Amino acid sequence: MNTIQVDVAVIGAGTAGLTAYHAAKAAGANAVLIEGGDYGTTCARVGCMPSKLLIAAADAANAVRTAPGFGIHVDSAMRINGREVMDRVRQERDRFVASVLRDVQDIPDADRIRGRAHFVDNRTLTVADHTRVAAKSVVIASGSRAAYPDTFRDLGERLIINDDVFDWHDLPKAVAVIGPGIVGLELGQALHRLGVHVAVLGRGGRVGPISDPEIRAYALAAFNDEFTLEPDAHIAAMQRYGDRVAIRRTGPSGVEATEYFDYVLAATGRAPNVTGMGLDQTTLKLDAKGVPLSDPLTTRTECAEGSSPIFIAGDASNFIPLLHEATDEGRIAGENAARLALGRQMSAGLRRAPLGIVFTDPQIGLVGGGFHALKPGNFATGQVSFEDQGRSRILLRNKGLLNVYGDLATGRFLGAEMLAPAAEHLAHLLAWALQNRMTPAQMLGMPLYHPVIEEALRTALHHLDAKLRSAQAIGKAA
Repeated sequence: MNTIQVDVAVIGAGTAGLTAYHAAKAAGANAVLIEGGDYGTTCARVGCMPSKLLIAAADAANAVRTAPGFGIHVDSAMRINGREVMDRVRQERDRFVASVLRDVQDIPDADRIRGRAHFVDNRTLTVADHTRVAAKSVVIASGSRAAYPDTFRDLGERLIINDDVFDWHDLPKAVAVIGPGIVGLELGQALHRLGVHVAVLGRGGRVGPISDPEIRAYALAAFNDEFTLEPDAHIAAMQRYGDRVAIRRTGPSGVEATEYFDYVLAATGRAPNVTGMGLDQTTLKLDAKGVPLSDPLTTRTECAEGSSPIFIAGDASNFIPLLHEATDEGRIAGENAARLALGRQMSAGLRRAPLGIVFTDPQIGLVGGGFHALKPGNFATGQVSFEDQGRSRILLRNKGLLNVYGDLATGRFLGAEMLAPAAEHLAHLLAWALQNRMTPAQMLGMPLYHPVIEEALRTALHHLDAKLRSAQAIGKAA
């Protein structure tokens, strides 16, 4: 077995791993990148980019369906060619992956080690059966994988995960999506708009990442106007029936029925890829799910001795599994791993204001920690509906509700939840305001053009500002 000594060993060549490797090298460290699977990030292969390609096709189909609302009529019936839809998804997906692969190929051969890494101790790794790596510090950036109950395996090839969707050569007739989270809602609505019969079924009542009960209720009604969404479905049985899957469940009306689907898409979440890498050979402290405990500001993990030479970044940390967060964590981990290896002082990295977007239609946007993180009695809410908002009505996209939150004590903006047209843009503006610790009054001093969807922010912020001012006046009077 070949033995090498390095300053920093990075496990995983996804978004976080590549960023960590480059950050460590830029800091002057000798680093290697270890990968046991396919090169190419989760985002490029099976996540952000291919899903948006499918959604873009679905949006095009929906635009044709809604054109009569503008007085524009298609003479012949619309025809969706599933093979052409999926051809474009795969071709463009492959272009994105190829771009990532070019970046990987630019890394010197000596810095790339192929094979699965396994810890021998806190500073030693074996890679497959060919290389032993002695490192001064290690970055775990091993990503995540789709997770679903073991009972689902009885469905055989009729069970799929989102990774499988993007390798389809045609669209099926019917798909049951289990899990109304981000992936389930995005793919479920997109497949429905492309002519696939879809039912999105969950347990527990959640609708995507929404925690505000008003926004959740609005979203549930809006999505059910278009496709079947049962976030707390009562499934009695799910089993193979030839080349299909039979799902027997009790519907909202209380009537039990059996429905047949070509596939069951398990969108029940993802699990960090930290099993099977020998963490039991280290002194790391693990949480209940077996994920190393870490400081999100430095990404340094905790161990029995207190200080650890191991860092963790990206989906493997299970902190905020989003691409922009993985990039930030990878940079922080790579820089601090290099500093530790070179005997320099580590530093806390920049953690941005929390921002989440779900690319449904209307889109879902979250800014800040969400409604569930707010303390009752300590905040006020401002609201706006998009049903009568000018630009939204012009575009026939006038569905949605936005709640903004403010701190009663400080008057500062705390965050927002929304189901809204153009939530991807609204959420960014609000996230910038949150990161700059602005008040609603200061936010109202920012420019807003007319007529734009963003004008809705003015209404919600005026509503919130009035409540905060009233609360502060009452407080002074008391």
